Amino acid sequence: MALDKNEVLEGLTEIIVDETGIDPADIALDRSFVDDLDIDSLSMMTIVTLAEDKFDVEIPDDSVKDLVTVGDAVDFIAGA
Repeated sequence: MALDKNEVLEGLTEIIVDETGIDPADIALDRSFVDDLDIDSLSMMTIVTLAEDKFDVEIPDDSVKDLVTVGDAVDFIAGA
């Protein structure tokens, strides 16, 4: 069953804020994890693991590199 993208964005924002301390107002669909939010690969893997648990999805390691923006991650999770 597909997830609602707004719910995914809210949940993902919560995870990112908890992991990085980034202001939730800075998190938007068009923001790049690396370039805009300055999230390193270790934090990204933690975010991915937490998102997998929260949304009961599997994000294969080789798909993580394709999750460039917050929107990419929302689309992937919502479509999983």
